[in-house]
Parts: sequence; C-alpha cells; structure tokens
Amino acid sequence: MFKIIIFLLLAVALLSTSFALADPATGTLRVIDGDTLDVGGTRIRLHGIDAPEAAQTCDTEQGRNWACGAWVSREVRARYQGRTASCTRVDTDRYGRIVARCSVGGQDMAAALVAQGFAFAYRRYSMDYDLIEKQAAAADRGLWGMQVQNPAAFRQQQRAVPAAPQQAVGECTLKGNINAKGERIYHRPGQEHYDRTGINTAKGERWFCSRREAEAAGWRAARR
Repeated sequence: MFKIIIFLLLAVALLSTSFALADPATGTLRVIDGDTLDVGGTRIRLHGIDAPEAAQTCDTEQGRNWACGAWVSREVRARYQGRTASCTRVDTDRYGRIVARCSVGGQDMAAALVAQGFAFAYRRYSMDYDLIEKQAAAADRGLWGMQVQNPAAFRQQQRAVPAAPQQAVGECTLKGNINAKGERIYHRPGQEHYDRTGINTAKGERWFCSRREAEAAGWRAARR
C-alpha cells in the first residue's frame, strides 16, 4: 500500500511539472535584445535561436565596423515592442530565465527573426530553425550580408577579457557605459549616474581620457 501511495505521489509530481512547462504566458511584449524579452513582466529567452549581443560589432562587405548587436535590438524592438505575445515554456536557463517558444499574431517569433536574418539557429539546443537559417543565408538577409562572429563565441571571448579597473586611471575619468538598449553613453565626474556606473569590458565598456576621445569612438554624453 505504501509503495502504491509513493508511486501515485510521484506520478502527480511529474504531471504537475509537465503542465507547468507547457502553461502558456500571454502579455504585452517588451524587447530586451534580439533574443530576450519580457512578456507580462516575465523575462523570457527565446528557444532555439541566438542573436548578437547588444555590444557586439560586425564588419560590412566594405570592411566597415559597426554595432550590429544594437542594430538587431532596434529592429526587433521596432517590429514587436508593445504587441501581444503568447509563450510556452520549454526550459529554464542557468540565469533563471524562462526559455520559451513565443508567437505574435499567430507567427512563431523565433522563426521570423531567423528568417529575416536577425538571429541564428541555436543548434546546440534545437534544430527547429536550421532550414530557415539556410534560406536566410542563401538570400543574404540581415546579418548574412556581413561578417559576424557567432554570438556564443563572442560571449566566450568576452568572458576571457580581464575586467576593467573600477577606479579611474590617471586622467582617464570618463566612464563609457553601454545601456540595455545598446546605447553608448559616457559619464563625467559629478554627473547624476557617474558614481553608480560600473565598467564591464566584457560588454565593450571602457574608460576615456577626454570627451573628444569618447565621441570619436561613438559614445555620446550623458544628459544628466
């Protein structure tokens, strides 16, 4: 009898887990970057795809380096921000984010992003978007029209970069920060957010010695 009770409890637990993983979450979508979003206040990582990091850069066919990660975030935001998404949980990643499949207007969001060349099929976790990616590559859509490092390789490379000093070095006191939208903003001593702004070289952030140097590198001044 005792064994039967234990078996039933385990069965109920497994069914509960299965239902929890399948429960759809529906809500207003807020884009964080090319493959991460908030739906109804819940942080979600799209299943099966990988997009460039916000601080990642690419090279155009003309050899010009530009902020393709920030570009992808802007393009995805322009298409999806404020729309209603319905997401089904697949897993939870090591950062505690829900990994899910999401649809907007009845269309698989991840499939659309891969088809438009804004993201890559993340074959380590899923082959769902492999053929779609091949079609986008053949048509040189989006990121396929330039030279871009695999996002996973970029992240690994950035983790190997030593952290920048949190204290100013000599006269280089301007903090070059990259915000969640991929905007490059420098803060001067005495400004409102200067003291609480950190420098993370893994994201491409850096110290500057002058306003001219910061602006030449593509950073703009903080407004306050």
